[in-house]
Amino acid sequence: MGITVDQTAVFAILAATLVLFVWGRWRYDLVAVAALLLVCIAGLVPAGEAFLGFGHPAVITVAAVLVLSRGLLNAGVVDSLSRHLARAGARPTAQVATLTGIVVICSGFMNNVGALALLMPVAIWMSRQSGRSPSLLLMPLAFGSLLGGLITLIGTPPNIIIAIYRAETGLPAFGMFAFTPVGAGVALVGLVFIALLGWRLTPRREGQRSPEELFQIADYISEVVIPEDSRFVGQTVYHLTAAMEQETEATVVDLIRGERHIPAPSWYEVLQAGDILMVETAPEDLKALIDGLGLTLAECPEGDCKATLGSGDIRLMEAVITTDSPLPGKTAASLHLRRSYGVNLLAIARRGRRLKRRLSQTHFIIGDILLLQGSEASLQATLRTFKCLPLAERGLRIGQPRQVLLAVGIFVAAMVLSALNLLPVQIAFVGAAVAMVLTGLVPLGDIYTSVDWPIVVLLGAMFPLGHALETTGGAQLIAGKLLLLADRFPPAVTLAVLLVGTMLLSNVVNNAAAAVLMAPIAITLAQGMAVSVDPLLMAVAVGASCAFLTPVGHQSNALVMAPGGYRFGDYWRLGLPLSLLVTVAAVPLILAVWPLIPAAPIP
Repeated sequence: MGITVDQTAVFAILAATLVLFVWGRWRYDLVAVAALLLVCIAGLVPAGEAFLGFGHPAVITVAAVLVLSRGLLNAGVVDSLSRHLARAGARPTAQVATLTGIVVICSGFMNNVGALALLMPVAIWMSRQSGRSPSLLLMPLAFGSLLGGLITLIGTPPNIIIAIYRAETGLPAFGMFAFTPVGAGVALVGLVFIALLGWRLTPRREGQRSPEELFQIADYISEVVIPEDSRFVGQTVYHLTAAMEQETEATVVDLIRGERHIPAPSWYEVLQAGDILMVETAPEDLKALIDGLGLTLAECPEGDCKATLGSGDIRLMEAVITTDSPLPGKTAASLHLRRSYGVNLLAIARRGRRLKRRLSQTHFIIGDILLLQGSEASLQATLRTFKCLPLAERGLRIGQPRQVLLAVGIFVAAMVLSALNLLPVQIAFVGAAVAMVLTGLVPLGDIYTSVDWPIVVLLGAMFPLGHALETTGGAQLIAGKLLLLADRFPPAVTLAVLLVGTMLLSNVVNNAAAAVLMAPIAITLAQGMAVSVDPLLMAVAVGASCAFLTPVGHQSNALVMAPGGYRFGDYWRLGLPLSLLVTVAAVPLILAVWPLIPAAPIP
């Protein structure tokens, strides 16, 4: 039987869409919407059903998971896991194994791009401290985030899409941990390979310098206060220093008690409530001093540091004093930053020089890096007024430790409700996202900024295109070609071809789009082979999430390209052997967990 006019039209639109995805001249969400309009104009999708894809359960679930990821980040859940990563040692194998292992675990339960973005600064810092190129750590980190997404239903959008497609066959949707036996096995194999051998295949490149490096950011000098209820009141500086060494690498450089200054205080100095300590510390360690040791920042309004810094409207920002700024020679006290601008100066970093005065009395110089606190509007207005240059956001957050337990509790509750089929996954996670907002873990202003709207638009527009591929018989036509392969070779070969085909497609288009396009083909192929649809859908899920060959296949790959100094052709050096290893590991795992047993025809 020949190709029909409708099939020709849908293949032509699909081919043009894929070409535009690869070309990258226009953003993928715009291309997807254009493809949606074309299938409607061609009569392949009724006008009344054109935008039903935006209400698809998979789209809603993806948006909810992104909000939940923001809540986990804001609460410091991943910060708590990664705080001690710097102690992994200087050996590259240990660093790669630790960083990649953490990102694999985190990506299984949150947005993988978010997990990668949080750990990237740590990886860059570790590489600089070791005197190595960041390229050795960043590509393994990016690929680890993709592998971690295989572990659970919410680890990556393709898993959510595949679960919903299974429900459309008349079977229950895949549950939260249905992907775990195969996904965890593949992720473990990939992690071991990357840690022991794979990192050696990455090119030695010098990445684009970050703003922090361009301005040679050093440790901050900040002021912390011993509150009245602190466990260190009545104890010596030695006890405080010992506790600081367990949590941070901060150093006490001065003690201020009333009008008295005690430079480099003795270890035997007894601490009193209200003592102000000037500490030299990295920004990440400043968070540990506040959250972990119960100290407060001296520059917070009315001393209520934790309440203020935990507020959803408050931001922390790093800014450098430029040559044309009016700030040099002035002090925070003379400028009345808090009263006039609504901004607090929390710390100053000055390369190569130790501050000898209180922060409020320190005269600014060109090149100083300021850690500022205030609302988004007040910070932006202050930077414009004083012509300071904001540094790239580094995820600096100083919150309350109890928020970690609250965020984890909400997240686990949603997973349990969906895993036990007490609630559909989209309902459970939307409910959890609402709980994150109501408890203040996700500020109202961050709800919509948490969602990656281009991905949502891409999914909503691609679902009708995938449906058109199915209704016109296009999916059946492709599946028929694969059936010819199945007649000549063992079923495992057909499964491998489907997995590899999806993997290649995901390297040139978004992984969610690859899942939407390949899932109908997998279902039709299962129907033609009269076997269970589960192993074929699992093959699509694994293939769609393993885009290791190009920087355009996934946002994680693109995110590390500039910092790692990678070129387009660098990815296949580690990506090709990793892709082959994933295929070799995934096919037998899928067949063991989800065998190709005969099944009744799919309705």
